[in-house]
Amino acid sequence: MTDTGRIVLRLVVGVVFLAHGLTKLLPLGGHDGPAGTAAYLELLGLRPAYALALIAGVFETAGGLALVAGIYARWAAALLSLELVAAIWVAHWQHGFFINWALTPGAGHGFEYHLVMMAALVALALAGPGPASVDTVWRRRVDERAAGRERVRREVTTTGLMS
Repeated sequence: MTDTGRIVLRLVVGVVFLAHGLTKLLPLGGHDGPAGTAAYLELLGLRPAYALALIAGVFETAGGLALVAGIYARWAAALLSLELVAAIWVAHWQHGFFINWALTPGAGHGFEYHLVMMAALVALALAGPGPASVDTVWRRRVDERAAGRERVRREVTTTGLMS
């Protein structure tokens, strides 16, 4: 995957998770915020539903922000992919592969969307965030400091100061 490809993938997936997380925390985009998410989790038999809704919202919002910024991006991608495994297991597996395109009342969505997002997250976890990220800036600084220490070590040993 090219550097540009990693950046595009990281930004798009990060924004999607940020949006999904915020709708779990706030009444945005026609969603009911934590109350609506809690009601859905109650239907799935998950309790305490309100607390789980808040946890999922914070997790997705923080993970989305981490991906957008490229800070601890590999960890964020790996952890968010685990959340998708849980979502598939708990809410989507029983509805099959496909999303409910017809929006048939009472019929849930399959897991195809979650599988695609999980593949994107795994790709990011394996390939890294790309050059335009906080992680890459930090890595460069660590590498520069290590190179500086190595130059000092070589200078000290070649001048005989370490005899």
